[in-house]
Amino acid sequence: MNIAFMTASLPIDEETFQEIKSLSGFGMEIDHLDYSYALNLSVLNKPFSKGFCILAYDEVTNHLVGVITAVDKIGLDTYEWSMLVDPMYRKTGIEDALLSLLSKAFKDRQAVGELVALNEKDLYARKIIENYGYTYSFSEATFEAAAEETEMNHSVHIRPYNESTDLEPLIEIFRETFGDLRDETVELIEMNTSVPGRVIWVAELDGEVVGTLTTAKDGMSQWITSLAVHPRHQRKGVATALLGWAKDFAYQSGEQQVLLEVEMENEEALSVYLKAGFQKRLQIDFYAYG
Repeated sequence: MNIAFMTASLPIDEETFQEIKSLSGFGMEIDHLDYSYALNLSVLNKPFSKGFCILAYDEVTNHLVGVITAVDKIGLDTYEWSMLVDPMYRKTGIEDALLSLLSKAFKDRQAVGELVALNEKDLYARKIIENYGYTYSFSEATFEAAAEETEMNHSVHIRPYNESTDLEPLIEIFRETFGDLRDETVELIEMNTSVPGRVIWVAELDGEVVGTLTTAKDGMSQWITSLAVHPRHQRKGVATALLGWAKDFAYQSGEQQVLLEVEMENEEALSVYLKAGFQKRLQIDFYAYG
């Protein structure tokens, strides 16, 4: 068996994207597992994406038979990666070769951190990475809700972000909620205001900016990211109002569903999402080296 390997920087071209999508679909058909989320499939060909893919091709058939996708989601040389090998080509050494090339790629790019993303039921890949010294770190679940017309909470005013008036309040909200540094928040806001299809929303109570979230269009869905409410104003219905706004915004924009990700250990957030009508769709487990 002759296997050729190559590395491609993100964003990848449409042909390569379709090859990875086809491999993911075949893996799902055989294994009954959705690999697309762990592979970050939806962003691999987007102009704003950063990272790389390592590709393995059967030189006889010229088919893609293995892939590692490594995405730098926040632009800080910290990569979230996942691996998939065609079920018909497993245990042939492709996994070891891909992981060796991944290690070299991280060194070449001077990566400062990495996390492995796996479908919670992907026992095959889990065994491989554990043998390579990776250990469980945390889990994130994707929750979904239907896009729908929503009755608004009139005590909470929600509007688009305005840099001239909202930058400092958002810096304080992210600092008090998550402990984020000023530069981290500024970089996050710059990314969310520059990427097409993303909108930052702010929530006001009595004229004070007390919460925020970002919506990001992805096909017929809107993703919710960066949801935060100032600790002084939590449990006042602000988060529920923001989530309802996102569902209504998706409905008015013609999308079918709203998606978000949450750490499974965050019981308080899980309670808010379930109360707002979101249901668990998929869980991704993350592993760190050492």
